[in-house]
Amino acid sequence: MDIATLLGLVIGVTVVGLAVLTGSELWIFLNVPGFLIVLGGTFAATLIKFPISTVFSAFKLGLTAAFVNEKSNPRSLIELAVSLAEKTRAGGLLALEEVKIDDEFFRKGIRLCIDGHDGDVVRKALTSDMELSIQRHEEGGKIFRGIGDSAPAFGMIGTLVGLVQMLSNMEDPKTIGPAMAIALLTTLYGALIANLVALPIADKLEQERVIKSLIVDGVMQIHARQNPRIVEELLQVYLPTSQRQTDSEEVTEKAEA
Repeated sequence: MDIATLLGLVIGVTVVGLAVLTGSELWIFLNVPGFLIVLGGTFAATLIKFPISTVFSAFKLGLTAAFVNEKSNPRSLIELAVSLAEKTRAGGLLALEEVKIDDEFFRKGIRLCIDGHDGDVVRKALTSDMELSIQRHEEGGKIFRGIGDSAPAFGMIGTLVGLVQMLSNMEDPKTIGPAMAIALLTTLYGALIANLVALPIADKLEQERVIKSLIVDGVMQIHARQNPRIVEELLQVYLPTSQRQTDSEEVTEKAEA
């Protein structure tokens, strides 16, 4: 379970909920017809934009990236690569056979090294796998970004529908305020779906290229039995500049421990 994603959702929902409860009751923000307009309209637009098989596979891929893929962390992958480089320098590639590697792609690369394949073969196999995986993730990212674009639009459509219904029945002025509030709820639903769910998942899916490239470079350095400090320095480019010095010290300490 990716704790960061879960924590972000909990904080986001809590903040919005507290903001609602401090000024009013929660039930006035619940409107089933408005929610169905946003959800149904967004789903329909997504099916029109993309093939149905791609949409459902993207949903599965997005949920996996958001809640399960906690090991796709550049910092932890660099630490792992340095540790494996240490073991390789000390006992050769066969010393990695008993090492537990959670990341499936990293594990595949190390297995190719252990099996004695040439460096070009290892790089070609990993690069082909990487490109196919990146293609799937980028397609999923496009779908979730499309959802992020469609949800606010259908929120506005729901608002317009509510306003038409309100303006067509204005005999009682007391009903105008509540009717206007209900009409505006669909805009709120669309904004929440887009900015709290769809767009963050799209960003997570689009991080795949950096992660895979880091792993390929790490595996190739391990295959070449490169010095662990050199491995660390080469892989630091995948971290933000502000983090490289601090992370470099942490990685080195863990590798030497």
